[in-house]
Amino acid sequence: MKPKFFTLIILLFTIVSFAQSQSKQLIPIQQKPVAENTIYQLFPTPNIWTYIKLDTRNGKMWQVHFSVNADGFEGQIVLNSVSLTPEVDEIKGRFTLYKTENTYNLILLDQIDGRVWQVQWNSEEEKRFISRIY
Repeated sequence: MKPKFFTLIILLFTIVSFAQSQSKQLIPIQQKPVAENTIYQLFPTPNIWTYIKLDTRNGKMWQVHFSVNADGFEGQIVLNSVSLTPEVDEIKGRFTLYKTENTYNLILLDQIDGRVWQVQWNSEEEKRFISRIY
């Protein structure tokens, strides 16, 4: 009886350890299919009141806030107002966002040429930025 119990315990620990080590993969934030002619996409954040709006042609981004209270903040805050590609190279669906393990950080991917940026959103202006990852 004891050898079977110990074998079962070791097997369970192995399964749990393997399952935890597989969760570190980057996956797109939004899993649902997007229409081919979609210019803008909304990506959820861990904050239930905040989404990121992405112009998929050029990488421009905004934080979108909503509220259910009359005195709550609603509106859009610019994250990136600069096009990350020349206007002649803008293609719908070119850019997408990936979540990271950090609540306030995302990875922006140019799906045509592979360039990537770290995007940090935050309610405090001095903590928001976008930075190219070389």
